Amino acid sequence: MARTSWQRILFVMFFAQLLASVGFSTIFPFLPNYVEFLGVRGSGSIIFWVSAVFSVQAVAMMIASPIWGAMSDRTGRKLMVERALFGGAIVVFLMAFVHSAEELTFLRLIQGLTTGVASAASSMVASSAPRNRLGYAMGMMQTASWAGASIGPMIGGGLQYFFGFRLSFVLTAVLMLAGGLLVFFGVKEEFTPPEGRKGMVGGIVGAWRDVLRTAGVPLAYFLRFSAWLGRTMLVPFLPLFIATITVDRDMAGMYTGLAIGLAAGSSTLSGVFLGRLSDRIGYKPVLVASTFACALFYVPMAYVGNVFQLIAVNVLIGFAIGGVLPAISAMLARLTPPQVAGAVYGIDNSVSAASRALAPIVSGAVVTFTSLPGETNYRTIFLVTAALFLLTAVAAAWFLPRRGAEL
Repeated sequence: MARTSWQRILFVMFFAQLLASVGFSTIFPFLPNYVEFLGVRGSGSIIFWVSAVFSVQAVAMMIASPIWGAMSDRTGRKLMVERALFGGAIVVFLMAFVHSAEELTFLRLIQGLTTGVASAASSMVASSAPRNRLGYAMGMMQTASWAGASIGPMIGGGLQYFFGFRLSFVLTAVLMLAGGLLVFFGVKEEFTPPEGRKGMVGGIVGAWRDVLRTAGVPLAYFLRFSAWLGRTMLVPFLPLFIATITVDRDMAGMYTGLAIGLAAGSSTLSGVFLGRLSDRIGYKPVLVASTFACALFYVPMAYVGNVFQLIAVNVLIGFAIGGVLPAISAMLARLTPPQVAGAVYGIDNSVSAASRALAPIVSGAVVTFTSLPGETNYRTIFLVTAALFLLTAVAAAWFLPRRGAEL
């Protein structure tokens, strides 16, 4: 990438990630409602298919991401970003025309195998940014995700209310296509394949082994897993919970979009600030304080009495999350050499996907076993989430070094 500065790469990746995030967040919060709208042709309850729609994509991505990531270290990272954006555009466009929950679940499986925009873009940025600017660079990438997530749910809620569900998928496909074209024309990659390993399979396996043997990396992956598990546990059931605490159920989609969008907006504001702060004072204090704050704020979510209380508390959680995920991303970049950035963030995306695959299963079990006959209980999910973030905070405080060259 000698002919393209890291600032330009960051600029292009920021806007590509922003477009993809707007698109995905336009449809993602409303997938449970879309499953209800489509209905089930075969067997299985709506709760089962809601969980399946989320889990199957995450399981597929968990398997595919490390392979795509390691390939990017050998074939070039720009190609992998384009694959994720253009492939995602095609699959999401087809989702607009499904007729059952089973068809939607199948396309979500294909989506998990072919996409992975965040990891592909992160590996490109991490491999080009200076080591002393990693907190800022990864904070900017996370900010792009949150900025898109602050806009998309409100767009999706409005489209759902006025036009139904299907138009959101078409819009998402168009945005991802635009992001792919931006990368295609905006980044000129000068890539030299690595030497010393012959054969694609041997090179990929060797890259995974090297990454996982690096001191501190397995701990960073554990922190990523526990934080993402806590963050995504409530996603499949948040629209359904909001429908139980609002007077007008027809407005549940709008309120869901507002709750997720404002929380993402607060994460956007905190992401860059806390990313810069972690470059100065270290990633550990920012990570520990932020995860502990998340644990603290999730407790009152279990006791909110109306949708506006939920939105207010969710904004506080969003601000705290702004210090968690970028800090882990920057830690991974600091602990590993740029030459294996694709493998690092491919495995990282696989870890995140594993947590997303497990999250609806855990939250579904919590709902099932804490509900009384005739009354569905979603509130315990928030308390379990608080416990997971507390576990993450304790692990980070106990096992990460106090202060050193790496952290």
